[in-house]
Amino acid sequence: MSFGLTAWPLLAQTAAPAVPGTAQVNASIKAPERAALCMACHGTGGVSQIPAIPSLAAQPRVFIENQLVLIREGLRDIPAMKGSLDGVPDAELTALARYFSAQPAPAPAKGKADAQSFQRGKELAKAALCGTCHLPGHQGRDQVPRLASQQEQFLRDVMKEYRDNPGPGRDTVMAAALYGINDAQLKDLAHFFAYSP
Repeated sequence: MSFGLTAWPLLAQTAAPAVPGTAQVNASIKAPERAALCMACHGTGGVSQIPAIPSLAAQPRVFIENQLVLIREGLRDIPAMKGSLDGVPDAELTALARYFSAQPAPAPAKGKADAQSFQRGKELAKAALCGTCHLPGHQGRDQVPRLASQQEQFLRDVMKEYRDNPGPGRDTVMAAALYGINDAQLKDLAHFFAYSP
């Protein structure tokens, strides 16, 4: 059975939700069906509705592709995704990356931003030179991820992980950029990015 790109969102609505630790997937599944499996957690069109799970929509293609390879090769440990990409050929990973990178960017976080936290986060982002790599609008490029409109909890968690636990596949530039930034400041940064378009 063959599905065009237009069928992917429909497949996402019919995909069974993923259960952490049970992500074993047959390597013969092709990109449209695999995208539906991704959307079970990462949301329709790659826009996550789960605070601890990132949106994939509008992330740079190279960034998504690199992360998929790191996960497949066991160099990025995400327990809920363990085994989900085992045996998936590079061409399928490229197709997934191409699909999700072409989706519209998520809207900024719902609700009203905390004006003071947003402003502190904006000032921190400027002082830490986040826009140098992630671009001034924080939309990311190439192997550098989009931060704007990302899930706030996910951003806070991943920045803390970068700061506290350098490891394989981790960008040393990020560890250096986050050095000395405390948890309250990470919270402000995440708030700013989550509420930025």
